[in-house]
Amino acid sequence: QVQLAESGGGSVQAGGSLRLSCKYTSSQNCMGWFRQVPGKEREGVAAIYNGVLRNYADSVKGRFTISQDNAKNTVYLQMNNLTPEDTAQYYCAADASCGSWVAPDRHKYTSYWGQGTQVTVSS
Repeated sequence: QVQLAESGGGSVQAGGSLRLSCKYTSSQNCMGWFRQVPGKEREGVAAIYNGVLRNYADSVKGRFTISQDNAKNTVYLQMNNLTPEDTAQYYCAADASCGSWVAPDRHKYTSYWGQGTQVTVSS
């Protein structure tokens, strides 16, 4: 059983930065992040496959960076140049595959989840 624990959320002004961390008990091939705002589907944001191959949603490309440190059992999401549209609950997730990570409904068949951490960006 994989357990995931996020940290690092908070409030920041537009243009600012935050780094989310996800501590895991054991790694899966694919580690990544989703986010969700009330009334909307959970959406894939970024994923990293075997610590190397990265995939990002178009809305965050060039601003967000996902990385993994196996020595610390931690996945990070560095978020720069944040906008109010990035405001959401962010969830760490893990799965055997990163396939279609940013496709609609991907969250419905993702195996492991953290509890989430809130990110609020004010204008």
